[in-house]
Amino acid sequence: MDKINFFPDNLNVQNQKIILRLDLNVPLKDKIIIDDTRINLCLPFIERLIKKKAKIIILSHLGRPKGIKDPTLSLSPIYKYLKNKLKTNVYFFMGNFDDEIKTKFSYLKEGEVILVENIRYFKEETDNDENFSKKLASLGDIYINDAFSCSHRKQSSIHKITKFIKKSFAGPLLKKEIDAINLVIKNKKEPVTCIIGGSKISTKINVITSLIKKINNLIIVGAMANNFFIYKNIKVGKSLVEDNTNNIIEKIYDEAKKNNCQIIIPEDCVVGTKFDGNGKNKNLEQIEENDIILDIGFNTVKKIRQIIDQSNTILWNGPAGYFENKHFLFGTMSIAESISKNTSKNTLISVLGGGDTLAAINKSKNKLSFTHLSTAGGAFLEYLEGKDLPGLSVLK
Repeated sequence: MDKINFFPDNLNVQNQKIILRLDLNVPLKDKIIIDDTRINLCLPFIERLIKKKAKIIILSHLGRPKGIKDPTLSLSPIYKYLKNKLKTNVYFFMGNFDDEIKTKFSYLKEGEVILVENIRYFKEETDNDENFSKKLASLGDIYINDAFSCSHRKQSSIHKITKFIKKSFAGPLLKKEIDAINLVIKNKKEPVTCIIGGSKISTKINVITSLIKKINNLIIVGAMANNFFIYKNIKVGKSLVEDNTNNIIEKIYDEAKKNNCQIIIPEDCVVGTKFDGNGKNKNLEQIEENDIILDIGFNTVKKIRQIIDQSNTILWNGPAGYFENKHFLFGTMSIAESISKNTSKNTLISVLGGGDTLAAINKSKNKLSFTHLSTAGGAFLEYLEGKDLPGLSVLK
């Protein structure tokens, strides 16, 4: 496979206009940033480019406005945040991409920054429109994609822009993501354990069957495990299940057998009769008609901890239970703390991905350590699956 063209740190970019594609898609409530993790990850590279006296044009998106200028999805709060953090002039471009677009950016001086309003306000962005991509490219001399989380999309600011600009690179955050995932799938230290949670098995079937060939243990948690219970004729009460998954699960077990990968599913669970109630630990055979499985049980936690202790590499995607209610957070937090403890002792390489996983571990009162926390969702899973992501293929 061709190598990705990473941004060389020694490149002279003084007075060069750099189009920097970032992922500043942070959660907002009433125009207030709730979690600034994604922005803070981008700051060191922006500051480096400012120091190098580049002229920086930042493109990003927020949510899915579908080509409509939805004021609740404006990057205005992110602009204010950057203006406060960066020691330079920061401007906010809210105009249209017409034929005069190039002149609208001509006032930018060395070391200054322009943040462009939500790029998905333009329908042409998500259509990967050729003419729009050409206009975007005309703004700069160099293009840098530092938004791994969007790189599975064929969109103008990720994909077709590279066709019309002389130099295209991948940024340092993108490199960090790829290097971390490669620790699990390419340069791995065995035994490798994957913990996969979440609710839908159908969305992760390709990732699971691809991973089984490369790992030693696959631990299934979360609502996804309910489908495995049904496959084994275990009653799940009113728990969340997906229809027609028996064939998928049979395929997973067949692949695991062929590749000598052990599959572990919960042996007990914490149930409630409603999502906002209390929980009770039960063995699988004790589940009643009104029960909803909302977390893994104590014995399962103990077993998973033992497997983590014996592993050299861990990949974790998806919480173990309904972590939004503190009564069903124990399973997820136990996994997080066990992975963190082993990572701190340098006996474990740990890669965590998925928005829900990160949201869950943020509930911890303790400082946790992991080798890499991925903020990418779909791109993370597709890269794990072995797909050649459109946003990466154009940087090779």
